[in-house]
Amino acid sequence: MTAAPLQTAETAAIAAAFVAARLSRTALPGYPGALPTAMSQSYAIQDQAIALFPDTIIGWKVGGVPPLQQPALGVHRLAGPIFARNRWSDGAANSLPVIEGGFAAVEAEFIARIGCDVDPAKLDWTLDEAMDQIDAVFIGVELAGSPLATINDLGSAIVASDFGNNGGLLVGPALDDWRGRMNAIRVETTIDGVSVGAGGALSLEGGAIESVRFLLEHCARRGRPLKSGILISTGAVTGVHSLGAGSRWSCDFQGVGLIEGVTAPAA
Repeated sequence: MTAAPLQTAETAAIAAAFVAARLSRTALPGYPGALPTAMSQSYAIQDQAIALFPDTIIGWKVGGVPPLQQPALGVHRLAGPIFARNRWSDGAANSLPVIEGGFAAVEAEFIARIGCDVDPAKLDWTLDEAMDQIDAVFIGVELAGSPLATINDLGSAIVASDFGNNGGLLVGPALDDWRGRMNAIRVETTIDGVSVGAGGALSLEGGAIESVRFLLEHCARRGRPLKSGILISTGAVTGVHSLGAGSRWSCDFQGVGLIEGVTAPAA
């Protein structure tokens, strides 16, 4: 059964509440309206929030939809925008801002960069075609973040409605020979000195390139075809690891580099 669309005024109010909370760095006590039950509803809210948010999209995060939710939602991945103000370069003292009382997590990820503007009329992509659109792959960390503490507990439709639960992207060094190396790199995430997860690109359903392929189709069908330089955070290869302000974290891309830092209250 197809879910009935939420009313425009309702989606606009939800979008406005999320944007206001993000800009003021204020946690929300609950979901600010009727819960979306279909991805079409979620992306209607997301589109209105993008229109309200005073910044430029420089990338997209792609996240996995848990297998138990896939039959009802009809997708295996979801996407959310990454804005210029929330794009950071790896440095000696990486500090990730978290909304106190909201949700925050660090996710070790491989980050693909689109090399040139893609054909806006092309709606279907193969894995090989998607790979050919990439001109570089970086190691990095997605800061998952939302003003809503329970966002992940409520399901993927709710996650997609609030920018895909993205709080920012920290971009590390580029991989040499990424086509030959990426799938073999082991990654481990540590929080406050404790290992919380390990994996690699093939930990993602279909692999990291499947995230690029998905996003090419997803954005084209939403009238947002990918442009040269767009970054794609392809998915959490060691899992989603929630944390609060004051935590010390590290993501070790073994044989490539270590990205580490702390979390701090968003100012």
